[in-house]
Amino acid sequence: MKYYLAPLESVTTYVFRNIYHKYFLPLDKYFTPFIVPHPNKRFNTREKKELSREHNQGLYVVPQLLTNRAEDFITTAKEIASMGYSEMNLNLGCPSGTVVAKGKGSGFLAYPDELDRFLDEIYNKLDVKISVKTRIGKNSPDEFFHLLEIYNKYPIEELIIHPRLQTDFYKNKPNWEIFQEAVNISKHSLCYNGDIYTFEDFQQFKNTFPTVKKVMCGRGVVANPALFSTIETGRKLDKNVLKNFHDDIYIAYQAISSGERNVLFKMKELWSYLSQSFDDVEKYIKKIKKAEKLFIYEKVVEELFVNCPLKKGF
Repeated sequence: MKYYLAPLESVTTYVFRNIYHKYFLPLDKYFTPFIVPHPNKRFNTREKKELSREHNQGLYVVPQLLTNRAEDFITTAKEIASMGYSEMNLNLGCPSGTVVAKGKGSGFLAYPDELDRFLDEIYNKLDVKISVKTRIGKNSPDEFFHLLEIYNKYPIEELIIHPRLQTDFYKNKPNWEIFQEAVNISKHSLCYNGDIYTFEDFQQFKNTFPTVKKVMCGRGVVANPALFSTIETGRKLDKNVLKNFHDDIYIAYQAISSGERNVLFKMKELWSYLSQSFDDVEKYIKKIKKAEKLFIYEKVVEELFVNCPLKKGF
């Protein structure tokens, strides 16, 4: 089985990737939060940091691009390839309303003819591996059959499927019936993405789809960074390891962020996921959300780790 880290905007940054890699099961691929190509515009500071080879040593990192303009994808992919990257990923999965309104991410799925032309152009003009991360449609699962026909026309490195609609966002259950259709019909190597939070979730998936050998997780791994370690080795989450993992991220963000407010913003966002690993954590999370000074945040986090047990099964 191959394991991938899904991109979560502003969460699974190079800081998170490197510190995760230090403490937990090293993953086969790490996907960057999406980069939006812009014509005649260089990478911004955040993007340069994400793509810096110095920040990604020892990791197999796949830059993810979000666009519906083939020429912009091509130009940006060539520039990224010149930095030493051999694989790019096309984001056809983001359900955000602002992204979808521009016909990007999963919004692009509503325009299959335009998507077909886009794929034809990028695969004809680029000599790099290009994988695709997709949802199953915008409004109806029936859309996916035509999308699969389109995907089957191109040399997609691998097809990563999150079997939800754009309109589902992250509600409802992933549609395993439609994912099975992809297993039956797709010519490509498939990777599954969606709602694997526990070892039991993974086992249910593996038993249902025994031929699929690639799994991508984002929210589940950020909530429980030992998830893949547990799946692969049986080693469960250790509170001391989790504390060291948290502390390293906290120190790293203090080193690169401007001001306490920015550090707190990043750490509060991280805790919106990490809190799911603990029982009896609600009052501490409320205090973390209210914290406006680092010394207050540090005190609350220390209390949380002392007083809150990890959830059973973690």
